[in-house]
Amino acid sequence: MSDASEFSGKSRTVPEIQAKIDSGEALVLTAAEISEKVRAGEEVRFEDVDVVTTATRGIMSGTYAVLSFKVSEPDSFVRASEVLLNGVPAVPGPCPNERLGILDLVVLGTAHSETDPRYGGGHLFRELVEGKSVRVDVTTSDGETFTAETSLAEMPFARLYATRHAFRNYKAFVNPGKDSLNTIFHALPFEGEFRELTFCGCGELNPIENDPGLETIGIGTRVLLNGAEGFVTGSGTRSSPKNPNLAGFADLHGMKPGYMGGFITSGGPEIINTWAVPIPVMHPGILDNILKVDREIPLQLVDVAGRLPLCEISYGDVWDGADLKVRYKPEDCLECESCDVDGVCPMEAIKRTPEGKIKHNRGLCFNCGLCVSRCKGGAFVAKLGSVRCTTGGCMREIKVTLRQSDRARAVKAAEELKKEVLSGKFRITAPVEKIRFP
Repeated sequence: MSDASEFSGKSRTVPEIQAKIDSGEALVLTAAEISEKVRAGEEVRFEDVDVVTTATRGIMSGTYAVLSFKVSEPDSFVRASEVLLNGVPAVPGPCPNERLGILDLVVLGTAHSETDPRYGGGHLFRELVEGKSVRVDVTTSDGETFTAETSLAEMPFARLYATRHAFRNYKAFVNPGKDSLNTIFHALPFEGEFRELTFCGCGELNPIENDPGLETIGIGTRVLLNGAEGFVTGSGTRSSPKNPNLAGFADLHGMKPGYMGGFITSGGPEIINTWAVPIPVMHPGILDNILKVDREIPLQLVDVAGRLPLCEISYGDVWDGADLKVRYKPEDCLECESCDVDGVCPMEAIKRTPEGKIKHNRGLCFNCGLCVSRCKGGAFVAKLGSVRCTTGGCMREIKVTLRQSDRARAVKAAEELKKEVLSGKFRITAPVEKIRFP
């Protein structure tokens, strides 16, 4: 980790930076804006930027919510033993709320509905934030059952917790075997013999990639989690100095549905989250990390079955020249009798109307690109690229067919954080304590 004392008096504190923001003198840029300047050959000096807003959006399995709400009048039952929310199992407790008619529940983001295999905790949390009503099926400790309805507006307490989010970088995956595999790293059975590649991570936009030493991100750092103001509570599970990730929380009441949701994989429903994190540029060493672009950020390609490393590539291999958004061109739709895209979209953003037309829901679209590789008519368009990798003595060119990170909305999240910082709505906080590893 670098030390501000190394930089010959060139340093500033978080309170000093916030004071510049308050006076309207601060220079705030997004990570994407910084990278654009670097690629254009522009020099970015310590004096040119006070805060960089970073972001990442992707599948982040380590998620749960704690919900508390009334379901009946007091003394109508002793306590709940089993609860389903839209079919998704919840764990009653830890407080039993005996005879109060109130439920305290823990719901895992990766929990799967008992009635719909394509619905999980991520879908449930998004629908709550959208203001939709939720069915509550309760089995009491006496063995009786009843059904109620609730919504986020009727929940005094509804908080989302991250146990493993915003990892510095993740991995790219291939299946070297002959047989297809069901996995959380693909929306369909993952084809074998190196026929396709999937990956996770927003590269140069990732918060911890811009602060790999966790000098500015620590316990108590204020962030936006799915658009709601929240805080870092420390490092997440399986976090390490070389591969750190974050734990944190935010209130569901302030979240934005467009930043969250469920993502259907061949291994079952997963959950999407979005983090936006400000990086105060306190000394030139912090800026050095921020100036790194995708091609300088390593990405490990592994065998999806055993996570065995196959070769090293970079985020430049998967993001440089790629289209961040998927476009739908209805004029190119062949209106196939059996559409290869309808029903396989992991966000269910592509649906066939009763008239046989295909509709693309941009609000739900994750820009994963699966539709691009599956549509016979080429009606879904995006450059996803391919990766060259030498494995087993052979040079292979492997097509990217699925992205499990949505960089387009990560860019948007960083832009929104920048606006909130400049307006004074979001105030930058120094960590209460550094994140330390065993």
